[in-house]
Amino acid sequence: MTDHKKINQITYACYSRNVRDGEQFIPEHVFSYQVSGRLVYNDGQKEYIFDQGSFRLTRRNTLIKFNKIPPENGEYANISVFMDQDTLKNVSMEYDYKATKSHHDEPVFRIPDNDLLSGYIESLKPYDELDKPGNEVLKNIKLKELIVILLQTNPSLKDVLFDFTEPGKIDLESFMNHNFRFNVSLERFAYLTGRSLSTFQRDFEKIFAVSPRKWLQQKRLQEAYYLIKEKGAAVSDVYLDTGFQDLSHFSFAFKKMFGLPPSQII
Repeated sequence: MTDHKKINQITYACYSRNVRDGEQFIPEHVFSYQVSGRLVYNDGQKEYIFDQGSFRLTRRNTLIKFNKIPPENGEYANISVFMDQDTLKNVSMEYDYKATKSHHDEPVFRIPDNDLLSGYIESLKPYDELDKPGNEVLKNIKLKELIVILLQTNPSLKDVLFDFTEPGKIDLESFMNHNFRFNVSLERFAYLTGRSLSTFQRDFEKIFAVSPRKWLQQKRLQEAYYLIKEKGAAVSDVYLDTGFQDLSHFSFAFKKMFGLPPSQII
């Protein structure tokens, strides 16, 4: 059972079963409070675990795989507040907040608990009241309030929240070898490497001597073969872990490349 109540930029999510959403591109900064259960993030290099009662800030323009795990005989519940660039720019101008350095290290930040944040979460309830027509101004005030609280309790976050630069042109080969497991569009890969789609495709073929789509499928299948053959991973896990959304498509492509269905690889 899944229940979503969306309040403009404030979302309450509740699940009574284990939910493996695969991966997600995070386009805006997201502040979240873990009401119950556990959230496991993985950026391809590192795992981040957030248990009940924890606060976190996920940075925009981030690729993340995640798993939502409810407690035994309970429900997974999470509150998230999305901070769009227009709102942050308005707060920056109003209060003269400026980023002093570019902060591109961690994709997610653990935020220490404090009375202001706990009080803020309480003030978002009841969700249905905030969702009623005519409360748009109140919702915008609540978003602004969160930004100010985060900066008051964690001043260094100004270098994250008010960094309005777009991704610059980066090492394409290194980026793709690190992120090929994420099932996102070529347009998204191009954006994250600081390129237009046409430039991305041209640069890609110069480096890898093959089209991006073909390279991605071959790379993902090779990774899947290794995980099944050498690590004993389950096929039902591998196809998601290596960037495939559909098990039947994965099995068909795997058999075409290796001559055997993934279930027969020992």
